[in-house]
Amino acid sequence: MILIGENINITTNIAGTAMKERNPEPIQKMAKAEVEAGMDYLDINIGPARKNGEEFMTWMVNTVQQVTDKPLSLDTTNPLAIEAGLKVHKGNALINSISLTRMETELPLVIKYNADMIGLLWGREGMPRDADERAIIAAELMYKANEVGIPNDKIWFDPIATPVVNVDTNQVKPCLEFMSMLQDIAPGCKSTVGLSNISSGAPTHLRPHLNRTYLMMLMKYGLHSAIVDAFDPELIKIARGETPELVNLVHRVMDGEKPDLSSLSEEEVKYVKTVRVLTGETLYSHSWLEL
Repeated sequence: MILIGENINITTNIAGTAMKERNPEPIQKMAKAEVEAGMDYLDINIGPARKNGEEFMTWMVNTVQQVTDKPLSLDTTNPLAIEAGLKVHKGNALINSISLTRMETELPLVIKYNADMIGLLWGREGMPRDADERAIIAAELMYKANEVGIPNDKIWFDPIATPVVNVDTNQVKPCLEFMSMLQDIAPGCKSTVGLSNISSGAPTHLRPHLNRTYLMMLMKYGLHSAIVDAFDPELIKIARGETPELVNLVHRVMDGEKPDLSSLSEEEVKYVKTVRVLTGETLYSHSWLEL
C-alpha cells in the first residue's frame, strides 16, 4: 500500500508554527522523520492559503525537497498555489485534491505537469449521502479527466471518511460499499482515503484504534493508498501486510462472525469492538473499548 504522510500540516502545532514563521528547520526535520518512518509520499497541507499562497507553496516545496526526493502531495484549495508548487516540484507530484467544483481549473494542471490527482468525492451540494452518489461523482470526475487526456491510472478516488465521533457512522458503510464497486465504475483508477478523519474529535489515546481498524476494513476492498499519521508504527505494520491475523479477524467480523471475546487477546478484543462501532452495531462513546 502507498502511504502518504499527513504530518506537515498548517493546522498542527510544530509544523504549523514553522510554516507560518517560514522556519525551515522543523519542517525539514519532520520531512526526514516521515521518510524514515516509511512514507512513500509527503503531504504538504498549507490550508486555503488565500493570501500569498503561490509564494507559500513554492517555499514549502523547495524547503522539503532540500532534504528528500520523495514525491509530494500538494494539498490546498488554492489552484494558483497548486500550480506554483507543481512548477518547482521535481518529478511527478500528486494533487490533493480535485473535486467537481474545482475540476475545470485543476484538471489541466494534471496534464500540464504530468501529475497524479486525488478525485475528492464531494458533490456540488456537499457530502454524498450514499455509495450511489459517490459513484455518480466518481463517474463524472473520471469522464471529465479522460476528456482532457488524463488516464485512469493517474486518478486516485477518495470517498471521504467522516468522524465517527459525530455518530456519523452511516457514512462508514457507504464508503466501504463504494470501495467494493470502484473497479466496476472506474476500471484502473486507484483509491485513497484521509484516514485520520475517521477519528477526528476522539480523545488522542483512542484515535489510533479507530484509524487502524478502519484501514483494515478498507483493505478488504483493495485500498491502494492512505493519507496517514506517519508516526503510528502499528498502523504502518498493518499497511505493510505485517499483521495478517488481525486483518483476517477484522474482515471476518465485517462478514458477520461474532467471535467469543474470551478466546481473543486483549488487542484482538479492541479491534473487534472497534469494528462494531465503525459499522454502527455499537453506538460510539469514548468508553467503547471498556464496555
